[in-house]
Amino acid sequence: MNKALSYLRRSLVPVLAVVSAGVLLTACLKDKDYDNTPIPAAGLMTFNLAPDQSNLLVRLSGNLLTQQPLGYTNYSGVYQNIYVGDRQIEAFNYNAGKTLTSSSYKFEDGKYYSLFVTGVDSAYRNIVAVDDFGKLDSTSSTGKAYVRYINAITDTVNASTVTIAAGGNNIVNESAAYGKVNEFTEATAGNVVVTVKNNNGVDATRTISLEANKVYTVLLLGKPGATDAAKQVQIKFVANGLLTDDNK
Repeated sequence: MNKALSYLRRSLVPVLAVVSAGVLLTACLKDKDYDNTPIPAAGLMTFNLAPDQSNLLVRLSGNLLTQQPLGYTNYSGVYQNIYVGDRQIEAFNYNAGKTLTSSSYKFEDGKYYSLFVTGVDSAYRNIVAVDDFGKLDSTSSTGKAYVRYINAITDTVNASTVTIAAGGNNIVNESAAYGKVNEFTEATAGNVVVTVKNNNGVDATRTISLEANKVYTVLLLGKPGATDAAKQVQIKFVANGLLTDDNK
């Protein structure tokens, strides 16, 4: 049975990264002559996870992905339709006009991706993850959700231990180097406890509530030892969307 991902309306919840919004990937970007011939397209969601960057813009092959700069912990809120193929990705500081990252990635037709801009203190990187919703089972009758994490805590030396516990059992319990994005893991809907620790003073825990049929990304964020509360190690999350059967 094929699956589809439908998106949720944006929610301006101040303590969380806002919930995803948008439309289904349609692969219907039009050419410059405005005909109705579909051309290959992918979907891309963009995140600013760099603690010292409050005005971040991202270009894809020279074209801006967002019209307004992204503040730290902000994201595009949608999977945007993009052209496929080898694309150059650049993040830059809007105020200074300074390029922070430059990399390339080959995007494929019909796939969804997340772009995480991470780093601090002039050491930044682009991390692209494939959001492979096609591998996830329908959860409509089982009360299940799916969750993954990205370790964007800016410690490039010390790996962190990440645990996600649901129903008293660890569904995730592993070592995570800086920049790791794990696979989506099935979880029973309801409260899960997310913990991240390492031997460099990282120690954060948060309980989040997952809803059945939804897909989530947990954002492990911050700079160890930061005195600014907004830049300290913290845990946020977003809902990427809602799993549905495409024949319903």
